[in-house]
Amino acid sequence: MNRRQNQKKVIREKNEEELMPKTKRREEDKNSKVQTEKISDLKLKRLSTLQYPIMAVRVAGIFDENLRNSIKSCKILIVGAGGIGCELLKNLVLTGFEDIELIDLDTIDVSNLNRQFLFQKQHVGRSKSEVARESALRFNPQAKIVSYHDSITKPTYGVPFYQKFTLVMNALDNRAARNHVNRMCLAADVPLVESGTAGYLGQVTVIKKGITECYECQPKPAQKTFPGCTIRNTPSEPIHCIVWAKHLFNQLFGEADPDEDVSPDAADPEQVGDAGQSAMEVEANDKGNVNRVSTRGWAESQNYDPKKLFGKLFGDDIQYLLSMDKLWEKRRKPTPLQWDKIPDSDVILDGEGLIQDQRPWTVSQCRDVFANAVENLHKRKKSQPEGEDLVWDKDDKDSMDFVTACANVRAHIFGIPEKTRFDVKSMAGNIIPAIATTNAIIAGLIVLESMKILQGRLDECKTVYLNRRPNPRKRLLVPCVLDKPNKKCYVCSEKPEVCVRLNVEKTTVKTLEERILKVALNMVAPDVEISDGKGTILISSEEGETEGNNDKFLKDFGIMDGTRLNCDDFLQNYTLTINIVQSEKLEEGAEFEVIGNPDELKKAQEEQAKKNAEDAAKTAGDAAGASTTVMDEENDLVCLDDDEPKKRRADDEGTQPVKKMKIDPTDDVVVL
Repeated sequence: MNRRQNQKKVIREKNEEELMPKTKRREEDKNSKVQTEKISDLKLKRLSTLQYPIMAVRVAGIFDENLRNSIKSCKILIVGAGGIGCELLKNLVLTGFEDIELIDLDTIDVSNLNRQFLFQKQHVGRSKSEVARESALRFNPQAKIVSYHDSITKPTYGVPFYQKFTLVMNALDNRAARNHVNRMCLAADVPLVESGTAGYLGQVTVIKKGITECYECQPKPAQKTFPGCTIRNTPSEPIHCIVWAKHLFNQLFGEADPDEDVSPDAADPEQVGDAGQSAMEVEANDKGNVNRVSTRGWAESQNYDPKKLFGKLFGDDIQYLLSMDKLWEKRRKPTPLQWDKIPDSDVILDGEGLIQDQRPWTVSQCRDVFANAVENLHKRKKSQPEGEDLVWDKDDKDSMDFVTACANVRAHIFGIPEKTRFDVKSMAGNIIPAIATTNAIIAGLIVLESMKILQGRLDECKTVYLNRRPNPRKRLLVPCVLDKPNKKCYVCSEKPEVCVRLNVEKTTVKTLEERILKVALNMVAPDVEISDGKGTILISSEEGETEGNNDKFLKDFGIMDGTRLNCDDFLQNYTLTINIVQSEKLEEGAEFEVIGNPDELKKAQEEQAKKNAEDAAKTAGDAAGASTTVMDEENDLVCLDDDEPKKRRADDEGTQPVKKMKIDPTDDVVVL
């Protein structure tokens, strides 16, 4: 027994001697490739209690020393902490970036958890930027990350704020914020890496003042809108009913816009089904008008009784529409519904095995959901501070229940296919389902393009498109040469100028400020002076200074065809000259039209004249046999299947200009 034990001992010692040199070599190789960060015992003890593994390691040997130093010393601003933002922040801290600031206004919702991996269930309801910071620090505790739970468009974040950064990276999901950051980076002369995704599609581009196109150099298609009369009176598609329901939410609970009110007012809304007959019977007031009661005012007087609201919206209001005989000469008439007379035959058997939101609802279910949502929204509205309204949010249960129920009941009334709650949420929020892998690929490309900038290789930067499938040249990622600035861009050119076609007799100063300057032209705090030699101030960003002008028409200030307005936004450090083009005939439902420059205006006028001539030449027979092709105005993302770009349907997450791109023939792959 002793002999055997001695033999085993000798063999074990011999094996250890043989293995020792190999172990040392492996350890030396490991130390030469991986430089482990020194973490204090206090930090180690604190981090050991966290759920995430400690990943405070920096890989050496991949980047040269100059690039490593640039990465470590540069200061980065990330705008947006959503799908792309989470992946981007994770990539940056693991690459070695240590000085990062992150801003996002949003809070975490359950629906974010399937693709925004820095968030977990316990984080729901908290600030995205704050939680993203906490999670990223677990990857590299030595990083300095500052988070802001705020809107990037606030005056706090002016040009000096941007000037302290080496690079700005956009990870946004809306066009207005993108436009604002674009202008701020131009004003601060800071490089911007822009990005966007839409389903399986994505793209990344670099913007540098005076060297590349800015985000607004190429005009983007206007987002799809629907004529108000279609929404209010003659819906024919599910989206019409969904838009109607969203407008109704604001009319009853949110910030009301008279132009978007969908439920008609009357002297007594409960009797509106008589096509205003009750209003005719009411005595006029001192001014000769009938004292009307707004639908919201009436709803408040009825304590938002769900049964009475249902009767008005889906019974009396529909009777009112039926009284307009000419509307239904060539259309299917709607069928009014009453609370107690929901058809018993309305039973839907499918939906087994589906998640709750994907199961279709019966009309009676819609009625019950409507009642519950109205009661909850009413309670919440009463708890709001005086003067404050509710805000519709696709991620808010009561808001979505209200819109889904109302949209489906209205669809039933008009004989339109109904939609599940899942579908309504996608359509109401203009959502294209987000793909986690797309976000990850785009975030990686952002870092690659950023490294080129840090190395001073701006001339090698590309616009890179991610396609749904490889093109004929077997490329999934297609790099394209960056274009030069558009000399006629109304944002980044030397003398920005734009034409606005409108009717000066019907356009108010308020419309000019809110709809044209702030919405269409993306200004934040505009000041406007009429170029009349007198220095007349039309709009001032100083509160209360020009409020008296709001309801006056432009013609009241002598504005006419050819008048020039000098506009200035002090926050964006942006000036713009607007040329007014008087027009009494605009497209149906349009209040104005923004045209990039006078040359485009002339071209548009010529095209319109040509179109009018062609329309006049058509015969009735030609018109009857003609087919119509409608272009989807929401196409805003380029997908390259070959050497020529083609449009691909996308939402506002991929807002890059639709244009012909120059593909770099030498780039078969994207490399650093």
